[in-house]
Amino acid sequence: MNAPPTAQAKALAALAAAMPEGTLLTADGDVERYSRDWTGDHYGRPLAVARPRTVEDVSLLMRHCSAGGIQVVPQGGLTGLVGAAVASHPAGEVVVSLERMNRVRSVNSIDFAMVVEAGCILEDAKKQAEAADCILPITFGAQGSCRIGGNVATNAGGFNVLRYGMTRDLVLGLEVVLADGRVWNGLKTLRKDNSGYDLKQIFIGSEGTLGIITAAALKVFPKPTQVETALVGVESVEKAMELYARARRECSDLLTAFELILRGGIEIAINSPGKLADPLSQPYPVYVLIEASAGGRVDLRSLLEGFLTDAGDIVLDGVVAASRAQGEKLWLLREMMVEWQGRGGRYLRTDVSVPISSLASFVSEAIEALGESHPEALPVTYGHVGDGNIHLNVVPPEHMGPDAVETLFHATEKIIFDVIDRHGGSISAEHGIGKVKQQAFLERADPVALDLAGRIKDALDPSNILSAGRILAARSISGNG
Repeated sequence: MNAPPTAQAKALAALAAAMPEGTLLTADGDVERYSRDWTGDHYGRPLAVARPRTVEDVSLLMRHCSAGGIQVVPQGGLTGLVGAAVASHPAGEVVVSLERMNRVRSVNSIDFAMVVEAGCILEDAKKQAEAADCILPITFGAQGSCRIGGNVATNAGGFNVLRYGMTRDLVLGLEVVLADGRVWNGLKTLRKDNSGYDLKQIFIGSEGTLGIITAAALKVFPKPTQVETALVGVESVEKAMELYARARRECSDLLTAFELILRGGIEIAINSPGKLADPLSQPYPVYVLIEASAGGRVDLRSLLEGFLTDAGDIVLDGVVAASRAQGEKLWLLREMMVEWQGRGGRYLRTDVSVPISSLASFVSEAIEALGESHPEALPVTYGHVGDGNIHLNVVPPEHMGPDAVETLFHATEKIIFDVIDRHGGSISAEHGIGKVKQQAFLERADPVALDLAGRIKDALDPSNILSAGRILAARSISGNG
């Protein structure tokens, strides 16, 4: 005799009956590709996968999930690094994939704004902006896979934060479906609107815990007519910071990227399968990848070359790309280093920030502490100097067993975070908290901030059905505790 269906099974059956045909996937073969993020480190099989086409579909879905007590987790391109968008296991959640809501609704080159649905791939949105002679400046390696909703929900960073800010700085308005199915339409493209609370800021960076972002109004900018790229070698991170301070003054607001790479990262890139050439005449301890862009009548190349010449007391050697194609080859060093730093296996990813003035001392102290405690591990250090964001990753020795790797990761992360604490920094500059960094976040969070965050969660999601257990621990969500 068959067992009676559970309450959850009944609720799922009711949900499937209510949603448009083909919206809800439940077969193992259909849901598997929504079960693991691109790192391969985080897995969770969804109870089902909803693939809405419209904001009305999302609203209908959330009304039924709220009524049936079904937990959900929004999902974009699965390129996140903190496990926020993978279904919880074994309790299970319905994944809400926004992949079919992928339209660019509008691009306006007078407003310098575009309205994009949450499931639009970032690279596609950038191409649509370029077709209107504009740029959407959110830029990072995963832009061919990540989606706009995830970029907003995680307040994504990237290479251009120095000039344009984080994703938060680019959002003019949002469309959000709340936990109870109501739709908040805040898709304004106004540059000035001081009428009451700025509600969009609550949802930016909330990692799907407060609502499902279905569309965003974003700032775009005039497309540069000139882009100049240079790679230089210096003797230390301290010298790189001196160069940065000069560049901010002498290159004005034309500086778009100032990337720090230690020699170990360059060696990873040139030894990768791409077999890139060593970029300068000899090895240097530290490299800086500089990019500037401009439109109009500025002689950008002369400006950059003149700056580097005047900085000859800091710059030991360098190359200025002769063409955009050569500039892309210089950026390829940065990209291949990131792609191959783990030698095809697991490695500890950190994403930390410190005051810019503390960046050199942080790097020095952290690498020294890692070398003293775990000389067998390889630290790989690179980052976005202009916003104080460093990725200090740890690659385990080859052939180290899985249990030993976990022990190494736990110990080295603690070392890095302890140094961060001493410098008044953050354990998450741009990747978010999700599930992976939750414990470290809660250990450091201000009690008043946690209380306020819990109250916001209670107000917007009283049944705790949206991305439960991300950022805040379950016990922190109750208004009474």
